Amino acid sequence: MSCSIDLAPLLGNSTDAADYICNKFTDSDFAINNTYLLFSAYLVFIMQCGFAMLCAGAVRKKNAVNIMLTNVMDAAAGAISYYLFGFAFAFGQPSNKFIGKHFFALKDIPSETAAFDYSNFLYQWAFAIAAAGITSGSIAERTRFTAYLVYSFFLTGFVYPVLSHWYWSPDGWANPSRSDSLLFSSGVIDFAGSGVVHMVGGIAGFWGALIEGPRIGRFGGGTDRPRGHNTALLVLGTFVLWFGWYGFNPGSFLIINKAYGASGSFYGQWSAIGRTAVTTTLAGSAAGLTTLVAKKLLTGAWGLADVCNGVLGGFAAITSGCSVVEPWAAIICGIISALVLIGFNMLSEKFEFDDPLEAAQLHGGCGAWGILFTSLFAKKEFVNEVFGARSGGRPYGLFMGGGGKLFAAHIVAILVNIGWVSATMAPLFLLLKHLNLLRVSQDDEAKGMDKTHHEGGAYHDESDGETHVELTVSNRTATVAPQV
Repeated sequence: MSCSIDLAPLLGNSTDAADYICNKFTDSDFAINNTYLLFSAYLVFIMQCGFAMLCAGAVRKKNAVNIMLTNVMDAAAGAISYYLFGFAFAFGQPSNKFIGKHFFALKDIPSETAAFDYSNFLYQWAFAIAAAGITSGSIAERTRFTAYLVYSFFLTGFVYPVLSHWYWSPDGWANPSRSDSLLFSSGVIDFAGSGVVHMVGGIAGFWGALIEGPRIGRFGGGTDRPRGHNTALLVLGTFVLWFGWYGFNPGSFLIINKAYGASGSFYGQWSAIGRTAVTTTLAGSAAGLTTLVAKKLLTGAWGLADVCNGVLGGFAAITSGCSVVEPWAAIICGIISALVLIGFNMLSEKFEFDDPLEAAQLHGGCGAWGILFTSLFAKKEFVNEVFGARSGGRPYGLFMGGGGKLFAAHIVAILVNIGWVSATMAPLFLLLKHLNLLRVSQDDEAKGMDKTHHEGGAYHDESDGETHVELTVSNRTATVAPQV
C-alpha cells in the first residue's frame, strides 16, 4: 500500500500501474530472499559431506564404511523424521512457548501467515541433521547400526526441534525477538546455533560415548591405540565444513533484501551478512592458530589433526554471536575456544572418556563457550539491527556496557540445554544398552565394523589391507604396497 501511494503520483496518479509495479517488486523480493535461503541450505547440506570425510579420516580404516554410512543415514532418516514431526515441533504456528503444534508433514506449507515456504523447511532440516552428524562421531567404531538409526530419528524428530522452538520460533519462551520475553526481559541470542545445534549434538554424543565406554585399546598404554587412518580426508572434511559454515552462519539471517534505515541506503542486511561471514572466518582462524601454538608448546610437535579440530571449535563457538559482535571480538572468541577445547581434551584423557572425533568436547564445550561469549560481547547497535529495537532498550553484551541481563539469560540457556538433552538422550542410550542394541561385540569391534557389519572395507583389500602394484623400472619388476 505504501509503495503504491508513493509511486502513483509519478505515474500520472495511475493507481493500477503503481499497483502492478509494486506487486512486481514484491514478487522479486520474495524470489530474492527464497533464492538466498535455498542457496544457504545447499551450503549447510554440503556440510554432511564434510562430516563424512572428517569422520572417515579420524577413524581406523576398518571402520570407514560404517562411519560414512551413518552420515548418509543421518541425512536420510533425518529428512523423514523432520518432515513428519520435527519441523512442526520446531516452527509450527500458532503454538505455545514450549513446542510447535502445526505443519506436521508440511501441511499448510507454504504459509503466508507464518511466512514459511518450502525453502524454510529445507534450511532447517539441514541444521537438524548437522546435530545428528555431530553425535555420530562421538560413538564411532563400536556402535550397532540399529542404534544409529534410532537415535538419529529421535534426535532430529523430537529432541532438537523442541529445543530449537524455544530459541528460534516466534512463540518460543527464549526467543530474543519476543516483545514479552520471559527470560530477564532479554531472551537468548543464539543466532545460528552454538547451543541449539552444537551443544545438542555434543551433549548427546557425550552421553552416548559415556554409556558405551571407550574403544578396545583406547586407554591402558598399549601400542595398538586407535588412531585415524587418513589425514587427507581429515583436512578435506575440515575445508568442506569451513565452506558450509558460510551458509550456516550468514544464511541464518534467512533474508538478504532488507535495508537498515531509509530505502536506498548503502548499509543493510547484506552488510550484516558480510560481517557475519568475516566474524566466522576470524574466529575459526584464530582458533586454529592458537591450537597450533598451544599444542607445539605442550607436545613439541605441530599437530595437523589438532589444528583442524581447533578451527572447527572456533566456528562452533562464534556461531551464537556471529551476527552481533565486532570482528575483533570474534578473534577473542576463537582464541579462547581453542583453549576450551584443549582443556576438555585433557579432562577426557584424565577420566578415560573416549570420543574418536572429540565431538563432545568440541561442539559441546566450544558451543557452551560461544553462548557465554555472546552475552559478553554482543554490540548494542548490531543487536538492535538484527533483532529489532525496543522502547526502553534491550539488553546486550556485559563487556559492551549492556548490563547483566543477557549474561544471566545465557547462563540459564546453557543449563537448560544440558538438562534437556541429558533428560532425553541419556535414557535412550541406556535403553539401547539394556536391550543389547547399542554396542557391537568385542570380536566384531576388533575385526572392524566394515568387515563384520557391512559388505567389506572402504578400500576393497584382499588380504593385508594394501593394494600391490607392479612397477617396471630399468627392466626390473618391483612390487610396491602404497600406504592407504
